Amino acid sequence: MEMQEAIRTWEELKIKDGFIFAKVMRDKRLCKMLLERLLQTKIKDIVYLEDEKAIDIEKDAKSVRLDVYIEDGNRVFDLEMQTTDKGNLPQRSRYYQGMIDLNTIEKGENYKKLKESYVIFICTFDPFHQGKAQYTFENLCLEDKNLKLNDGAKKVFFNARDYRTAENEDVREFLKYVSGDESDNPFVKEIDEKVAQVKESKEWRLEYMTLLMREAEIREEAEEKGREEGREEGIRGTVSVLREMNVPAQTILLKIQKQFNLNPETSKKYLGADEKCQ
Repeated sequence: MEMQEAIRTWEELKIKDGFIFAKVMRDKRLCKMLLERLLQTKIKDIVYLEDEKAIDIEKDAKSVRLDVYIEDGNRVFDLEMQTTDKGNLPQRSRYYQGMIDLNTIEKGENYKKLKESYVIFICTFDPFHQGKAQYTFENLCLEDKNLKLNDGAKKVFFNARDYRTAENEDVREFLKYVSGDESDNPFVKEIDEKVAQVKESKEWRLEYMTLLMREAEIREEAEEKGREEGREEGIRGTVSVLREMNVPAQTILLKIQKQFNLNPETSKKYLGADEKCQ
């Protein structure tokens, strides 16, 4: 899951907002029904259900937070709601699938124990600009398109904007609902009722507000870090240019102290300990 693309009030949130979608998918029955409709497959039972699952394999590796992570026997499903086209969904889906594989197999285990995995993005835009409501990808042999790799990895992207092209009625009506239009479809009505129940929760409202505040803090910290790094680069650049012009060290010190509001001790570190500033 990525940081909230646009700040919305609690009252403005809809199914397309990742926070609401994750909470609605906590309803095991609805989650199972949605998966069965989207993938046109029967699911015996959801044996593991977790929203906003964090996968952090190594300390220095990029971690991911998945919207809805589900296991069904020997299959794993990751459901993601995406409202902004950042042009990186193919790469993100590849990374998510790799992280899921690392999370589901123990070190030293046989690769055959890898579970069949589905990374599913429900988008409010057309990620591949072909006007299709659904794009399904599997690994195929380029020399023989009928030959599948059968590695169990599938990536499915749904395009709510072009919901009219969906062949299955329930999928079509669900995507229509995600796009912001109303639907009389019984399944969609159930989801809409669940959205209303979620938004009545004071606990989840507080959780959402806390999340927004934390994201604001993260943005402020990033902006402050960027400003500091930019300032640091500016100081070092100025020193470098003045050195190339053979400006005396003492003059350089006075220049950067005035331009960047530095105290004498701080300014000296930019010239190095071996500089003669007298």
